[in-house]
Amino acid sequence: MKRILIIEDDKSIAELERDYLEIDGFSVEIALTGDDGLKKALREKVDLVLLDLMLPGVDGFQICKAIRTEKDIPILMVSAKKEDIDKIRGLGLGADDYIVKPFSPSELVARVKAHLSRYQRLIGKEPHSDNILIRGLRIDQASRRVYVNNHEVVFTTKEFDVLTFFSMHPNHVFSKEQLFEKLWGFDSLGDISTVTVHIRKIREKIETDPSNPQYIETVWGAGYRFKG
Repeated sequence: MKRILIIEDDKSIAELERDYLEIDGFSVEIALTGDDGLKKALREKVDLVLLDLMLPGVDGFQICKAIRTEKDIPILMVSAKKEDIDKIRGLGLGADDYIVKPFSPSELVARVKAHLSRYQRLIGKEPHSDNILIRGLRIDQASRRVYVNNHEVVFTTKEFDVLTFFSMHPNHVFSKEQLFEKLWGFDSLGDISTVTVHIRKIREKIETDPSNPQYIETVWGAGYRFKG
């Protein structure tokens, strides 16, 4: 049984989320403060975190960053704030998705299931080739590690997924909509701005000059292309 940690200071919202997730067969634990949530996320076995942004004590951004330094599990940020800058910041810190309140419980459950399913496919998938080597960039699919000029660079699960997909389809132009559909797998529920955020973060990690990328280039009006 998959275990979900809900970090949410509004008890009624947390309990509603818990009830719907438990109906679908998940084991759910609730933390009502940022400090308690962070301790549970780092110390306990958790398969996915539902993380509210506005929390007493440690806020959601700080928690997301701390979890990402220790664990590679799906993190879904939840907030009443609709500003794109908050979405970009959250996704940039390693969150896998961003859900704006109010949302339907069925949408929440659908997103949780989708992220857990994709995560399981990623960690359980046998690669066709252990290593992909392209001009100083090495992607080790077996260990899910990335090296730039023999120096390891830490990637989140989704960043690794995006980079690997690009590297396996060199010189092919993909629109943001195509990338979102192929890599997130539920285009009717998400926000394609997450594609732009993840590509920016990947460029910062693998490019000598992110403003003049040598790997993932922007094809204006069309999308993105990985230069093989």
